[in-house]
Amino acid sequence: MLTLLIAVLSFVGYIVAYNTYGRWLSRKVFQLNDDAVVPAHELRDDVDFVPTQRQVIFGHHFTSIAGTGPIVGPAIAVFWGWLPALLWVFFGSVFIGAVHDFGALVVSLRNRGQTVGEVAGRLISVRARVLFLVVLFLALTVVLAIFGLVIASIFRIYPESVLATWVSLPLAMFIGVWVYKKGGGLLAPSLAALVVIYACVGLGAYAFPIKIDGAVASVNSMLNLGEDSPLNATTTWTIILLTYCFFASVMPVWLMLQPRDYINSHQLVVALGLLMLGIVIAGATGKTDLQGSAPMIASQLPADAPPIWPFLFITIACGACSGFHCLVSSGTTSKQINCETDAQYVAYGSMLLEGGLAVMVILACCAGVGMGAFDRVNDAQAAGGYDYLPRLAEDGTHVIGKAAWARQYDVGKSWSEFSLGSKVGAFVNGAGNFLTSIGLPLKLSISVIAVLVACFAATTLDSATRLQRYVIQELADTLRITPLTNKYLATGFAVITAGIVAMIPAPGNVPGTGGLILWPLFGATNQLLAGLAFMVTVFYLWRRGQRIWFLVIPMVLMMILPAWAMLWNMFNSGSGWWHHEKTLLFWTGAAILGIQIWMVVEGFLLLPKVKGILEEELPPLPVKVAKSATESVSGPNC
Repeated sequence: MLTLLIAVLSFVGYIVAYNTYGRWLSRKVFQLNDDAVVPAHELRDDVDFVPTQRQVIFGHHFTSIAGTGPIVGPAIAVFWGWLPALLWVFFGSVFIGAVHDFGALVVSLRNRGQTVGEVAGRLISVRARVLFLVVLFLALTVVLAIFGLVIASIFRIYPESVLATWVSLPLAMFIGVWVYKKGGGLLAPSLAALVVIYACVGLGAYAFPIKIDGAVASVNSMLNLGEDSPLNATTTWTIILLTYCFFASVMPVWLMLQPRDYINSHQLVVALGLLMLGIVIAGATGKTDLQGSAPMIASQLPADAPPIWPFLFITIACGACSGFHCLVSSGTTSKQINCETDAQYVAYGSMLLEGGLAVMVILACCAGVGMGAFDRVNDAQAAGGYDYLPRLAEDGTHVIGKAAWARQYDVGKSWSEFSLGSKVGAFVNGAGNFLTSIGLPLKLSISVIAVLVACFAATTLDSATRLQRYVIQELADTLRITPLTNKYLATGFAVITAGIVAMIPAPGNVPGTGGLILWPLFGATNQLLAGLAFMVTVFYLWRRGQRIWFLVIPMVLMMILPAWAMLWNMFNSGSGWWHHEKTLLFWTGAAILGIQIWMVVEGFLLLPKVKGILEEELPPLPVKVAKSATESVSGPNC
């Protein structure tokens, strides 16, 4: 019953938070106004700036900020114990993460949809703008490389997820054309698309699991590339994914990004509903036991494991607070908001829902995994098919409880031996166990969850590519590198850079795992970015004489904790980058810390001088740049 109680209390708490603290921020602090002119109308071009119904933009925003972040982070962090992870997810999302996302969106809405990096140039200083954009570029390069690896790994480990994931793309384009060009309704075709996707989940599980290992091996043999070939299943999927990202990120948002994310938001609602129902049934029938499955607070950790302080707050980013979210809020979402008062629903509400997802992940990775361990086995009579069978102990009984959790989490191994795939697998397996409680076969249950993970990772991947394009264009404009202000060249540069990083083999790994080389930098860099985004919001309110006390503590936490984690990684005696001569990691980390310190010092010196003093206004728009708000094709105005 503890599992069910935690799930219910968390979701009730999020509803209360939205209607109290979120409403206070909306009405009293940011003072959202129905009559305000938003960038989607002021700069409408029907490519990036598109007025959009709040239900649709909610789907885009949520799926873009979620991805695999609220899955991978909690799935790793429960190794320190499920209670600290739960506390950080709930309180972090309500008082830090949702405020961070909300603030970044509002500031961008009131600055013509500029990214927080661009806005920092006017609120703080021109140097702050360039420094912020450099941090954004580095962070997004790692995001593209590592999320490409995550999706490629999911496709390789769970081939049943491939068909449904790719089928969703043409369905989204059809819906985009139907709604925006033909004037058709949105809800009915999106629900029909959801039915088609779930039909493909079943086909992928039982009839058409798509594996490319054999085809890749044939190509290597034909080209005489041998065992050292850089071409494998992971690199092949990464190339395919990055090629898709190029086209998806230069298309109009209404053609791919919006309808695809809207469909995925329905998919999430269905999956969360099924998971909650599974938790209810498993809890009521005694099939799940959170306390008997995983440690509340871990008492024994591998010798090389990082300390819970500060690394819990770095490991769980999405789901509690993540700097990447400020890029989505100010990079794509602010260009599509149809009405300023939609900002609370979209930004604050999405972050709370992501916190709810992270709670479900924690329960799945602990109580769900404890319901039973299983193995995927090949069925020789099914022509290369597979199935999932219970893992049996020596006495013939099913491995459950802490034994199943210990097996999933490789208890006894060193921290450095933990694989990214096994942690994503912890959620897929645990959630799959929950779904079996409602009568779904294990094989189909795992397929449903694997498709969910793959689809969400894909939404983050192509949204991050579009965001990287904006960052590159802004940097190119500042540094006067004219060719890279072109959206096609900027997108190509983003994709090629990420591809080069991804293709490098990480030490001890196959080609295509290069994202893992820089992954140790991402956690701290991502949270430092959150601290800097808080600083931009602080300056925005401070210049207007507004209260900022509710931002100061989160800002300080998101600056100190990541810096502490970065310094530990750089200098600890056991695995520090300095002691092990990991030159690239060490000097990149030092540069990022230096940039942060530089920006903080500039902000600290400027803050006392600018209270109540507005920043320089944006230059007037060229004549006839903006389209009339009455031309909106995606819904009524406020």
